[in-house]
This record gives sequence, structure tokens and C-alpha cells, in this order.
Amino acid sequence: MERRPLVQLHGTPLLSDGGLETTLVFHQGIELPGFAAFDLLQRERGPQLLADYFRSYFALAREAGTGFVMETPTWRANPVWGARLGYDGLELAAANRQAVALLQELRHEEESAARAAGLPVPPIQISGCIGPRGDGYVADQQLSAEEAEQYHRWQIGVLAGSGVDLVSAFTLSAVPEAVGIVRAARREAVPVVISFTVETDGQLPSGQPLGEAIEAVDAATGAAAAYFMLNCAHPSHFAAVLQQGGRWRERIGGLRANASRRSHAELDEAESLDEGDPHDLALLYRELSPLLPNLAVLGGCCGTDRRHVAAIARATLPLLWEGLSRCRASPEGDG
Repeated sequence: MERRPLVQLHGTPLLSDGGLETTLVFHQGIELPGFAAFDLLQRERGPQLLADYFRSYFALAREAGTGFVMETPTWRANPVWGARLGYDGLELAAANRQAVALLQELRHEEESAARAAGLPVPPIQISGCIGPRGDGYVADQQLSAEEAEQYHRWQIGVLAGSGVDLVSAFTLSAVPEAVGIVRAARREAVPVVISFTVETDGQLPSGQPLGEAIEAVDAATGAAAAYFMLNCAHPSHFAAVLQQGGRWRERIGGLRANASRRSHAELDEAESLDEGDPHDLALLYRELSPLLPNLAVLGGCCGTDRRHVAAIARATLPLLWEGLSRCRASPEGDG
């Protein structure tokens, strides 16, 4: 199956969804042991719940006039977390494939509806979502790049073989695991996106500055990642770091921030959802976007839902479209 082109690499803005797991748990009252949304695929109404969730974001993308990046609900569908939920290797592989198949059906549905209405078919990509081997908020300091490559290659291979357009690794906290994931994706010949999380000081949970981490991954992999993202942190946590400057900012192509300004430790201890202020979050996206010349993918993470992503789209997409228009009008902007 032919992969869809990554139009975001050429500046075309795309939306993504919000916090899938926090939406399911706190807004819909669904139990997700281990925060594992992929387990819903095995429940009676689970696939329908996931389909309705993504349809609501398709509607938002239609309203915004842009395309969409769909993340498979497989952030926890790796061997360590799968085993904790009672999945063996064959069952876990089947769950990853089922997740991709569900999104393929939804994409076909959305594209068919656009054609039937005589509308342009928007770019819709399916990203195979992978997560860290351990806890995303705690750096897995014992994991080497070589171990990470061996560990993550299994899930990346299953997702790549199922027809995803790219794989995206979210909530990474240390460079070695990111390096291993990029190398594994390169071996499986699938584009890969690396998304780091940061603490309130803008540094990775490992203690490494964000800019140094991005540069280190690129140095160790020949800049093989398609681009980088930031997720699972509030924009106020990394704004100062971005304002310091550095060419590494050109490698950041997407933002999926938390709704809450709380630290990871505070969020871990919280018993209720901190939804923050969608308008305030959107304004921060808009303020930071000029610092990220290649920003193209906009979405949310923990605590965000359709309201937050809608506000982000209204506030930020006009700037991204304006930047794309300037790029295309420039003699140097045709690459």
C-alpha cells in the first residue's frame, strides 16, 4: 500500500486530535488500565467509541479547511505494556493491525464523503503512534539506543506493515530511546516523528536541554527523523527555551501541548482533570508559532479536547497559511 506524502514537510498545515485518553477517561467515564486506549478495540462498543471520537475531529478539520493526521490508539501497544494488560505477542500484533485498519476505514469514509459532495479531498495521514518503553514522565536512564532500537522495532514493523504513512513516538523523555526509535524506523523504511516532553523548566525529564536533545538525535541518526514535535507539556513550560533561539527550532514541525500548566508530578497526583483555558492555550500557540518556522501540525495532549483544538485552529492556522503563501510566492520557496 502506497504511503501518503507528508505534506507538512512543505508547510501545509494539518490538524490532529486532542487528548484521546483523558477524553475517554474523564469525559466519557471509560476505564483505561495503564492508559491503554488500544484495549478498547477488544471491547463491545470500543471501536465505535474510537470511530466517533475521530469523526468529531474530521468535522473540525473540515470547518478549518485543512487536512488531518490521525494517530492510532496504540501508544501503549508495545510489548511491556501489552504484557501488563494480559496480551501475548500475537494478540498485541493483531491489536496494532486492527487500530490501523479502523483508521483506514475512517479515512476512506471521509474521503468518499468529500468526493460525493464535490469537495476537494483533504490530505489525511495515518500515523502509527508509539510510546516509551517506560513511564513517559520519567526518563528510562537504563535504556541504550541499541536496546531501544531492538525493543521498538517490533511494533514499528507491525505498524509499517499495516500501511501507516508514518510512525510518531510521543512523550519521549531521553535521547537514547529517541535515537533507537529513529534507527528502528529507518530499518523498517517508514518515516518517523520524534516528540519529546519537557518539565516546567523546558528540559527533558532526563535533565537535558530541549535544543541539545534534538541536535543529539539528529547527530546520531544523520537527521533521519522527518521532524520533531513537543507534547504533554504546557506551552508556558517551553516558551522561554524557544525564545532563546537556535537553528534546532527549525526541526520542530508540530505541537501537541497539555491543557494544564501543572507539572508532570502534579498531574500524576491529580484526581480530577485540569482542562485549563482553551482560549489561553490557543493564544500561546499563536504567540509561539513565529518562533517555529516549520510548524505545521497542530493538536493537543492531556486535558485537551475538541474545544481546545478548535481554539488553536482559529488562532494559529491563519498564521501558518500566511507563512505558506509567502513561501510559495518566494523564488526560494518552491522546494
